[in-house]
Amino acid sequence: MALKVPNGCNATITLRKAEVAGLVLTETEYAPHLKLPKHSHERASFSLVLQGGFDEKFRSQTRTCEPSTLVFLPSGEVHSDHFLIASRCFNFEMTNEWLARVSPNSAILDYSADFRSGTLTGLATRMFREFRTMDAVASLAIEGLTLEIFAELARSSLNKTTVLLPICRLEEARDFLHAHLSETVSLACLAATIGMHPAYLARAFRKRYRCSVGEYVRRLRIAFACRELSATDIPVAQVAQAAGFFDQSHLTKTFKLITGMSPIAYRKLYRRG
Repeated sequence: MALKVPNGCNATITLRKAEVAGLVLTETEYAPHLKLPKHSHERASFSLVLQGGFDEKFRSQTRTCEPSTLVFLPSGEVHSDHFLIASRCFNFEMTNEWLARVSPNSAILDYSADFRSGTLTGLATRMFREFRTMDAVASLAIEGLTLEIFAELARSSLNKTTVLLPICRLEEARDFLHAHLSETVSLACLAATIGMHPAYLARAFRKRYRCSVGEYVRRLRIAFACRELSATDIPVAQVAQAAGFFDQSHLTKTFKLITGMSPIAYRKLYRRG
């Protein structure tokens, strides 16, 4: 039987907390080897992993959550967590009143989901930066970014339900890109690997993932860089090389384009302080 856990009780330490227009935001720290038994939360919530990592079991599935992973849990979703090392997360919860207010114009997920790169993790990172700043306009920015997240979810949901695609082969292509993120892979090579014409792959991939193959690889490399910057002290130049960028300058330019900040600023933001 699952334990009903009040919001915020599962954190070893609450480092920061704020309430903004029906949203409850916390930065929380979890002890290494901490195991949380099956439980659920009263409010729907997102969690952005800042440092460390954990395994989460829900329903019949298990997922590994690393730095820059964004996890969504609907209200009442039963799950358990095992924090492998000392970890830190940025959590933002939505009250039922807030969800009711935005539901007519956006997608409200009724199932758990996780996002590891792309627009949603970028928006959550910007929210965390506003949460850390908390100046006179941060509250407005935070609510706006949350609405952007739900708008993006609605757009993705509409796309997936209205387009019929060869999903298995597209997932093969995606998995291949994940496995070879630091390598230069041509569209022709990728298409040959999964047995699809390059032109058709390009169109189908964009419809499925709402970006080109090249943009997807760029996001993967940035997600890898985010994990390395937040979890290690490896020099930025070495992170750039491992992620498949030409040099540190190339990484910095692309990193700023996607996250709105430099790799050094990102590393400083994601470290406890």
